[in-house]
Amino acid sequence: MRPFDDAAQILFGKAASELDETEREVLLHSREGRILSEDRNVAYEAKQSFGERIADDIARIGGSWGFIIGFFIFLVVWTVSNTILLTRDAFDPYPFIFLNLVLSMLAAIQAPIIMMSQNRQAARDRFEASKDYEVNLKAEIELIALHHKIDTHFIDEIAGLKREVLRLHNILEGRN
Repeated sequence: MRPFDDAAQILFGKAASELDETEREVLLHSREGRILSEDRNVAYEAKQSFGERIADDIARIGGSWGFIIGFFIFLVVWTVSNTILLTRDAFDPYPFIFLNLVLSMLAAIQAPIIMMSQNRQAARDRFEASKDYEVNLKAEIELIALHHKIDTHFIDEIAGLKREVLRLHNILEGRN
């Protein structure tokens, strides 16, 4: 495990035991040459509970133009049927008290569901930010490793050239 400790110290400036879970996972992926990025939608949806998926679906429907137009049509049909068509036997005559009750119940149920969905969206944003951090961290580690490899290669090349220059210099000195 020594190379892992050395890499943690070089890249993060701390011991491997002090790395958080994300840093440890990214460093392992980098050392093993594995891909870190994944489909965020699949990864996020796999973590959602049944209730969270339903809340998101209800909020998606309740916040659509289709819902608004459909609900507007429902309100028009309700008011027209109770004022014009059913003038004598209207089940909810003007001022539409039952309709107000239905709308109040709908608002009472829909508001918390929309707030739950907003909370889920905030959690999703945090999840995506975490994944962005992981990918950026791995890219940074890979760049540092690449720089180190290139620097090591050039140092070896320069040392070889220096030896060759000294050898040639000794040959020339030997002729004089």
